[in-house]
Amino acid sequence: MAKESAKKIVHIHLPKDEPFQTHLTAGEHQLIADEPESVKGGRNTGPDPYDLLLMALGSCTVMTMKMYAGQKGWPLEDAYVELRHGKSHSTDCANCEKPSSKIDKIEKEVILKGDLSDEQKDKLIEISKKCPVHKTLLSDIEIETILGTI
Repeated sequence: MAKESAKKIVHIHLPKDEPFQTHLTAGEHQLIADEPESVKGGRNTGPDPYDLLLMALGSCTVMTMKMYAGQKGWPLEDAYVELRHGKSHSTDCANCEKPSSKIDKIEKEVILKGDLSDEQKDKLIEISKKCPVHKTLLSDIEIETILGTI
């Protein structure tokens, strides 16, 4: 039987006097999320939810590649990832009931700096697809929603 990992817990709060600015807490770390000004009520005071999703994937990707290169003793100096998400949130929400609205495309561009061979670069691209967040996004995910109380 596989051992279940410890559950991560984050806290999210949207105060009553804020249209979208949301306070996110993970342990001792705090962030703010918001909607862009192009969304009525958005003030662009922080990344929007899709930005946060891409940031999670990108940070996991570079960490995974750096860890692998370090274990192999490869000369990876820097790793950059640029991610693009092609679906707007307004289209997503407007078509929530349609199964086709759940198809998203993320483009991931990886830039590697260092005296790496073509084979090492190819391997790091392959490894980039094995970061835990990448694997989670491609897996079947169950989201259980329960009503809590304060």
